[in-house]
Amino acid sequence: MEKMSCILACFLLSIVLSTNAEFTKKTYIIQMDHSAKPDIFSNHLEWYSSKVKSVLSRSVESDIDNNEEERIIYSYNTAFHGMAAKLSQEEVKKLESEAGVVAIFPETKYELHTTRSPYFLGLEPIQSSNNSFSEKLVNHDVIVGVLDTGVWPESESFNDAGMKPVPSHWKGACETGRGFRNHHCNKKIVGARIFYHGYEAATGKIDEQADYKSPRDQDGHGTHTAATVAGSPVRGANLLGYAYGTARGMAPGARIAAYKVCWTGGCFSSDILSAVDTAVADGVNVLSISLGGGVSSYNHDSLAVAAFGAMEKGVFVSCSAGNSGPDPVSLTNVSPWITTVGASTMDRDFPADVSLGNGRKIIGTSLYKGKSMLSTRKQYPLVYMGGNSSSPDPRSLCLEGTLDRRVVTGKIVICDRGISPRVQKGQVVKNAGGVGMILTNTAANGEELVADCHLLPAVAVGEKEGKEIKQYVLTNKKASATLAFLNTRLGIKPSPIVAAFSSRGPNFLTLEILKPDIVAPGVNILAAWSGVTGPSSLSTDHRRVKFNILSGTSMSCPHVSGIAALIKAKHPDWSPAAIKSAIMTTAYVHDNTIKPLRDASSAEISTPYDHGAGHINPRKALDPGLVYDIAPQDYFEFLCTQKLSPSELGVFAKNSNRICKHTLASVGDLNYPAISVVFPEKITGSVSTVHRTVTNVGPAVSKYHVIVTPFKGTVVKVEPNTLNFTRKYQKLSYKISFKVTTRQSEPEFGGLVWKDGVHKVRSPIVITYLPPM
Repeated sequence: MEKMSCILACFLLSIVLSTNAEFTKKTYIIQMDHSAKPDIFSNHLEWYSSKVKSVLSRSVESDIDNNEEERIIYSYNTAFHGMAAKLSQEEVKKLESEAGVVAIFPETKYELHTTRSPYFLGLEPIQSSNNSFSEKLVNHDVIVGVLDTGVWPESESFNDAGMKPVPSHWKGACETGRGFRNHHCNKKIVGARIFYHGYEAATGKIDEQADYKSPRDQDGHGTHTAATVAGSPVRGANLLGYAYGTARGMAPGARIAAYKVCWTGGCFSSDILSAVDTAVADGVNVLSISLGGGVSSYNHDSLAVAAFGAMEKGVFVSCSAGNSGPDPVSLTNVSPWITTVGASTMDRDFPADVSLGNGRKIIGTSLYKGKSMLSTRKQYPLVYMGGNSSSPDPRSLCLEGTLDRRVVTGKIVICDRGISPRVQKGQVVKNAGGVGMILTNTAANGEELVADCHLLPAVAVGEKEGKEIKQYVLTNKKASATLAFLNTRLGIKPSPIVAAFSSRGPNFLTLEILKPDIVAPGVNILAAWSGVTGPSSLSTDHRRVKFNILSGTSMSCPHVSGIAALIKAKHPDWSPAAIKSAIMTTAYVHDNTIKPLRDASSAEISTPYDHGAGHINPRKALDPGLVYDIAPQDYFEFLCTQKLSPSELGVFAKNSNRICKHTLASVGDLNYPAISVVFPEKITGSVSTVHRTVTNVGPAVSKYHVIVTPFKGTVVKVEPNTLNFTRKYQKLSYKISFKVTTRQSEPEFGGLVWKDGVHKVRSPIVITYLPPM
């Protein structure tokens, strides 16, 4: 009988659980056909409410809170049409078949693209002697929307002295809340809004004591990215004495609109979508989005769909590539209408020495500056809690609660990178009585050094040096060391180098669209910081700084956003694609030793899968000579080549007027500034031809001739090989034929350059030979 009761109870429980799952409400983004609204509804929200009401579940539980107004948390009207609503699985299934519903996207969580691994300092790749960039921007009203964690308005980087009044076309607002009032907006920060309904639907109400339910930045990340885009010049900026100098944004004359979409527990797609939609309606010219949420097909990626809508309205969208490098195929934000930005180093570093008791000196890096300093005249006992085993040991990683105070007190502790934040490892060592830390890279990080603002004397070293130090400790009972900090060093060679953490191509959604598009400074970037968070972002860090040094593609993205603002200021009529083309075709692919760009993860030459078109070159981008323009319909034609069903294409059509005209013979014919050709498994002799059209934005009369890299396995022919322009904005077309002579086992990389004696318009070329199936 007892057994029977147990079975019955379990059966009833399973029914309850499955019923609860069916009726549990989650947030969904519902895209609607804007043109399908019946005339009986006076506005779109009324129509959306009717749709939601028609599918509401009639269970006892759901009747309690079935008010359709409460179910709809957002209405989208500009870059995207539809709503975000809290629905059960049963309700979603019903809604899918409703007339006017184009697509339904489940809520997705996004993460900020920062590693908090600064190791290279500075913010001004443009060393301008005549201030011409700023002067040119003063005469234009370019507004950059920054989707992030908000803004710290008191920072000197947001000083609006000397700026003209806010442009009359600006429709944005300055939303107020805890710690943020109307006066916090000015002629620099022209707008500030918050988006949290999706976040609260997923995680519960925001703790208003722990986080500002206002545009004020609790985290620091949003302040940092906004200042990198368009911060006003601040003399004497530094982090605890490191990186002393003038900090300024890429476009110091541009305006900033802060859209707070990220909170303590993350960033949610319904909030991000509402921010993009609102920003476009507000009148931004550029959107800077330093976050990502994995990769899904174009029509299933709500951010990609919203970015498409923004592009249609003339808004340039810049997104970070992600911090999942050096693994291949690790990119996010890969749509061709988005500018996807990877990260590179600059020519500054923060060296620190490890002097071992055996006389060996190893160069590492650190941003430590504190009261507790180790004497360079004294050696301190050195300890490593791991062993020779290849399997990970929690003690070697210096995880919370793993260090024995009796063993660690008074010693320098060696900690392996991994699992826990780097600065937190130092906190663990400090709490256990250690006097210093040597942070050693593992195979996952290789020789890329990361400088952090540590809470005790600590130096980061590469994997090879780390192994050497550990071997010294494991074979010498009296092993010792001391640490010395050498401040800032300039003129580092070679630089730039592609950061190891920067996400890599190829773009597996469409191999013919090369990604990332570009790399920009993303390592050890100095910029403004929140006044309530320590530089390490640990809750135990009670230091307060006005500027912080961070690394990540989150930092490289706003560099590109700011440079796009500069180009928009000089060329107000240019499309997002023209601006992107100018950035890509003027990029450079050699470092300051005049050798090809290298990859920090391997020290080998990097490829377009790592650096895209190359490293951004702002001065050249302002005067590119030629641009590859792409209209919204052209991007739609690209989607028509992607084997999407009519309903899937409808996600981008917005209305029934946009249809496939089949103007692209193949996917490779999209007028992209990069060229990627894919040869399927066929016999030698295969030929592939792609077409491009360039627009003359330089002197009216100009003549360009072409130079193409030779390839091992393919013969490349360009027709015509000269382009003669007779007027400005004239368009001329050419075709590139690729004939396979010897199939290669690896992709081949090269470039095509159009030269007129002044301009060099370069497109990277990638040739991929697919292996036999």
